[in-house]
Amino acid sequence: MSAGDRLVRGLAQEDGGPAEASARGDKESPVVVTRRAPGDPGRGRVLFLHGLSNSSSVWDACVEHGRRAGGPEMWAADLPWRGRSVAGWSARGDLVPYLGDALRAVPGGATVVVAHSMGANVLMEFLGRRIEEGLDPFTEFGVHGLVLVAPFYRRTAEEFDWASLAHSVDNMAPLIAEGIRVHAGDRVPRAARHHLAERIRDWVGPYGWMRFFEIYLRTPALRLGGFTVPCLVLAGADDFAAPPAEGRALADGLPDAEFHLLPDCGHFLMIERARQFAALLDRFVSTCSAVRPHGGPGPGFPWEHVR
Repeated sequence: MSAGDRLVRGLAQEDGGPAEASARGDKESPVVVTRRAPGDPGRGRVLFLHGLSNSSSVWDACVEHGRRAGGPEMWAADLPWRGRSVAGWSARGDLVPYLGDALRAVPGGATVVVAHSMGANVLMEFLGRRIEEGLDPFTEFGVHGLVLVAPFYRRTAEEFDWASLAHSVDNMAPLIAEGIRVHAGDRVPRAARHHLAERIRDWVGPYGWMRFFEIYLRTPALRLGGFTVPCLVLAGADDFAAPPAEGRALADGLPDAEFHLLPDCGHFLMIERARQFAALLDRFVSTCSAVRPHGGPGPGFPWEHVR
């Protein structure tokens, strides 16, 4: 096996307990998928994907609402670019194939995939590559709907210029600080938030940031017409990192998409507007499950992709 060909181990856990018999790996695996809520089997399964330097905990409030409401079965992935990430992830090259590992980790397949920020962009790139190969990734992985939260998207390559690149770099530390604020509230003083945000930014480093931006740069090439499942695109009205206009443009380009702008919140709308977010998600999942009931064995193993 060459340096470019890797066997990627994944781990599926139930409610933080022991790994399932069909899963392999450990907590240091690039992809770790955990069942967060047993839910109602008849309402399908949801898989949550986080953004850069976050983790599956970004979905905690949403998962808790789902538990209380008796919602669908919920799974969450910790991906290579998570807060406590796998060492050296950003220098390993192409990150996109790891999404296949996450999708395969959900027993029976995820009815709806919910992805935030960089996670949404990596997901779209992964699906787009399968479509370009003449495949149907939605049937392949049993996906009946997508929820894209605070995605980055531009219609044309000409929309990227030096100013947009500089804007993205300059906003990285403030965005991380905002994430710390919405997670921790007043428990972390403002000065400490900014200091910690700069440390995280430096830890992610230029390679980590480039892994995100190179995928962002490819959004004009996405064949959105091939995204044949219903999509829900959500944006925060005060998001200074992923402009809401980009989410609206993405929804306009998708064949079957609904766009929702949540007022008085920014990039982390699943935390800032957890109740409203959970209600929108529950309605969307119920619609997808009713139109295309979930069943069958779903995707399987092994955990392998070729780089």
